[in-house]
Amino acid sequence: MFGAHFKSGRKRVAQGGTLCPTLLLGEPKSTYEALQRVIPIKTYSTKEAQPEEDPSVSARLQRLQNNYEDFGMRRTVEGILVVHDHGHPHILMLQIANAFFKLPGDYLKPGEDEIDGLKARLDERLAPPTGSAQFDTSHGVDNDWEIGDCLAQWWRPNFETFMYPFVPAHITKPKECKKLFLVQMPERKVLAVPKNMKLLAIPLFELYDNAGRYGPQLSAIPHLLSR
Repeated sequence: MFGAHFKSGRKRVAQGGTLCPTLLLGEPKSTYEALQRVIPIKTYSTKEAQPEEDPSVSARLQRLQNNYEDFGMRRTVEGILVVHDHGHPHILMLQIANAFFKLPGDYLKPGEDEIDGLKARLDERLAPPTGSAQFDTSHGVDNDWEIGDCLAQWWRPNFETFMYPFVPAHITKPKECKKLFLVQMPERKVLAVPKNMKLLAIPLFELYDNAGRYGPQLSAIPHLLSR
């Protein structure tokens, strides 16, 4: 079902196909079970590369500061997409430069709605190009992303890399707010990943208590899904 296997438990998704639904999980008893459909990940296609906007962390923080001066606090939205392999839940993530892991999503435009904005960012990252053979009424337009609960908010108090799941007491003007939403995969969904990125399915046991590898935001996802 998967392509290359990683020693740490991460699995790279094979290229060239679609995602298919599995059985309903039954009566929801938790945030995770409320997904109803946990999708078995199979394969994906590729599309044109999407280079990072900034060549370095310092450049990214400088752009954040410039944008803050023009538009105020940045709002970022990302999606937590749950799939399964051998009955165990995995989280879909993008890997950049064989090292950096991130959830699909991005920052919003000033005044942009969070839900509509997240759907647009998911399409930018993961949907086939508009007009391509894969982007049709059954796999693209009609199979819209289903945005669920907001599971977490992370705040950037200053123009630094640190973010916290709360606003520190002495901070009155945070520089960024990032929200993580649970996202339901449509019943059938074709994914297309930028050529300069890899799509990985990270098992929850790999994320759990592994901030050293994935950082505090991603390693907290198993806790978020357990409520």
